[in-house]
Amino acid sequence: MPAHVLVTGAAGLIGAAVLDLLTADGVTTTALVLEPSDTRAGRTLVGDARDVALVDDALDDCDAVIHLAAIPQPGHHPDEVVFGHNTLATFTVLDRAGRRGIRNAVIASSYAIGGLPFARRPLHMPYLPVDAALPLQITDPYALSKRTDEATADMIHRQYGTTVVALRLPFVGAADDRLGPMAELFAQDPGRGAADVWSYLDVRDAARALVMASQPALPGNHVLYVAAPDTLAPQPTEWLLDKFHPGVPRPAFPGRAVPIDLRPARELLGFTAAYEFPVA
Repeated sequence: MPAHVLVTGAAGLIGAAVLDLLTADGVTTTALVLEPSDTRAGRTLVGDARDVALVDDALDDCDAVIHLAAIPQPGHHPDEVVFGHNTLATFTVLDRAGRRGIRNAVIASSYAIGGLPFARRPLHMPYLPVDAALPLQITDPYALSKRTDEATADMIHRQYGTTVVALRLPFVGAADDRLGPMAELFAQDPGRGAADVWSYLDVRDAARALVMASQPALPGNHVLYVAAPDTLAPQPTEWLLDKFHPGVPRPAFPGRAVPIDLRPARELLGFTAAYEFPVA
């Protein structure tokens, strides 16, 4: 385990869970939050992750970074703000960490990088299961920002030797909050989950994956999908795919198996989701 971790975006749903997990493991933390907020971090700094001086201050004594600060979707801010804010924050945090000789960094990428969740025109899945080699079909600034973030991670690894893991996270929520309503929606209208292949991750598992990604089995620049092993829809996966992704090349998916390749995260991080939502 790292000894001292900087967590950006630490006031958010996932960031707070990451701080809780690190604290429980006895890891010292620094939190970077955009607005004043109570955190469980040993040290909390308030400001923008694009601010070089602030990030330099936040990185003092840190030996790992978990970068979550971002505008989480398109549509609520102008396109140039979504793209510009997200990409500059990621560049600033990773570049300053690399310059400091910090050896491990984790960034929150997104399942949405594939293009379908926020598509501005009809798109079709090239094949299944979804994996890191799947051709991207980006039409929105959020997905484009995540693609740029992953390219930034690759550059940082090449320039500084920093090991960076980009986790492509699906819909994340708590069982008593976001997951229940989404499961009900998919039960009533399964087409609403087709773009995300009905994938999800409990926030506790998201935090575990991010912390585990700060100590991968191999150095390098890695892009990994993580998700619960089953979908958030009650219908069998084969029925869902026949109806909403007809003709897409794929193997068979038994039961409610999520059509995402989770093997690389198991092999590199030892991560398997522990919390599955009880879909009726």
